[in-house]
Amino acid sequence: MRMYDIIEKKRDGQALSEEEIRFFVNGYTNGDIPDYQVSALLMAIYFRDMTEQERALLTSAMVDSGDTIDLSAIMGIKVDKHSTGGVGDTTTLILAPLVASVGVPVAKMSGRGLGHTGGTIDKLEAVPGFHVEITNDQFIELVNKNKVAVVGQSGNLTPADKKLYSLRDVTATVNSIPLIASSIMSKKIASGADAIVLDVKTGAGAFMKSYDEAKELAKAMVSIGNRVGRNTMAVISDMSQPLGNAIGNALEVEEAIDTLKGNGPEDLTELCLTLGSQMVVLANKAATVEEARSILEENISNGRAFEQFKTFLESQGGNSEIADDPTLLPKASYTIELPAKSSGYVDEIVADDIGTAAMMLGAGRATKESEIDLAVGIVLHKKIGDPVQEGEALATIHTNKEAIDEVKAKLYESITISGETVKAPTLIYDTITE
Repeated sequence: MRMYDIIEKKRDGQALSEEEIRFFVNGYTNGDIPDYQVSALLMAIYFRDMTEQERALLTSAMVDSGDTIDLSAIMGIKVDKHSTGGVGDTTTLILAPLVASVGVPVAKMSGRGLGHTGGTIDKLEAVPGFHVEITNDQFIELVNKNKVAVVGQSGNLTPADKKLYSLRDVTATVNSIPLIASSIMSKKIASGADAIVLDVKTGAGAFMKSYDEAKELAKAMVSIGNRVGRNTMAVISDMSQPLGNAIGNALEVEEAIDTLKGNGPEDLTELCLTLGSQMVVLANKAATVEEARSILEENISNGRAFEQFKTFLESQGGNSEIADDPTLLPKASYTIELPAKSSGYVDEIVADDIGTAAMMLGAGRATKESEIDLAVGIVLHKKIGDPVQEGEALATIHTNKEAIDEVKAKLYESITISGETVKAPTLIYDTITE
């Protein structure tokens, strides 16, 4: 078999066989096939696309390129959640204990962030003492005991994806549905879950800016998951503005606590209930999403979800007292309000730019080597559609720097106020199943 023939076949729009896909994935991972040939194939895929079967075969080959996590020792149906990313996306911190409170095992592998704010692991490390460096045996034991645990991602999961993504990044082939879908799903499938709920974002702060693009990606990932034997569904949700109010690690932990107590922002609460209901149904703990939602709402109101969160923190060395006293979380030296320059209605909050402002404060990493300041960030007081009076606080900036004129300027650029009434954006656009 020759790589030349595989490139030519895909260039001409033909479907690749399983043998051909595994030949190029394994050969490239092992260093036997050069970058220039794989670059040519990636560009051919970019223009010629792949069939649903090819996408599933590519995903499986990437999964098999490295380690896979065996969660069979965990009792029950393990359901994972994946978000395609955004600003202020605190859902895992809420969903993991909330869904676990119903008896659904949540064995979550998460990563660190590169960009606006930290990833789930960074946020959890804002909790004093919390650690994710636990063995696989400890991880399984904790999930069996408490129904929830979060661990850092293994270094050798899907090495093919790491190599292919690096190449896509420099060959203008990142924006390809089959390549995006197989990249995301390979990591989810290698992580060992039985069922997967996908939160596919759309809007200015999302990777997929338009609804049509987001729907195409959601359908691709759901098809891959179901074809390789994982019960998979997707929710398409809005990321035209930050989710919730808090952007920043300790600030998002505090917002998660408020949400688990029933006092969280409306949009964050609604999305968590929507995703959580789907997870409960996939785990066979409820027959319908309506029944599942009712159970989740009850566990928020009766305090069961909140207590599950505290147990989760304690079991991984975290100081659970922060749940009752968030002042124990890292705190910034200064809090500075951002007053509105005019009256009217909030017309736009550019999620990406708000995230960039938070990163400028130190809430995220500009490079892999950057150190995160867990205390800093931004708390929004207004969302799209809200009325605002001149001089009223649009946001509070939590900072350890006194000179933040650039951050203020970025925030003012990111928040537009209109004289006309503005309709709040739709939060949940669609649900995608096979």
